[in-house]
Amino acid sequence: MEETGLPYDAHTVDITKGEQFEESFVALNPNSKIPVLVDPYGPDGNPLSIMESGAILLYLAEKTGKFLPRDPRLRCQTLQWLFFQMAGVGPMFGQFGHFYRYAKDKCDHPYPINRYTTETRRLLTVLDKQLESKTYIVGSEYTVADMAIFPWVDCLRVYYKAEDHLNLQEFKNVSRWLESCLARPAVKRGMQVCAISD
Repeated sequence: MEETGLPYDAHTVDITKGEQFEESFVALNPNSKIPVLVDPYGPDGNPLSIMESGAILLYLAEKTGKFLPRDPRLRCQTLQWLFFQMAGVGPMFGQFGHFYRYAKDKCDHPYPINRYTTETRRLLTVLDKQLESKTYIVGSEYTVADMAIFPWVDCLRVYYKAEDHLNLQEFKNVSRWLESCLARPAVKRGMQVCAISD
């Protein structure tokens, strides 16, 4: 929202208190997950609720004409990397964080941490290769693919505290790209909206 410049009201949904299961929230997202976007001025002029972060990013990109290339080849590349996040980075990094940081005391078997460490590093390797000689994921243009992926990479070090465990410093292109994304003024502003402390 900060990048698009659209006006918005942000609302915190406290998942530690189960607020995502309240009837008013489920009416917006039947899957009881965050985030949810409610556009009071949907395509037909009526309110529209959108769940799933990838769908939200695509909707906003199409609504504003920003962050989704018009060139068909670059558009296709952007979409494939957006879906790379939805199908791979999000689920795998999330499982890694769950077992590494939040469920260590609930699972004494090494398999989950080893499994998700290996897969997280594999995905970082794919991303690092893609970022060779590129400012952003599909080239010189910042897109919804970057927006979808960089917070997950940042989460590995900031919230999961796994920088050393994953040897994140090995992924030079990813590190450079992440710092570039985090340096964007709109990203800095956005990180303060509904900011959480660890």
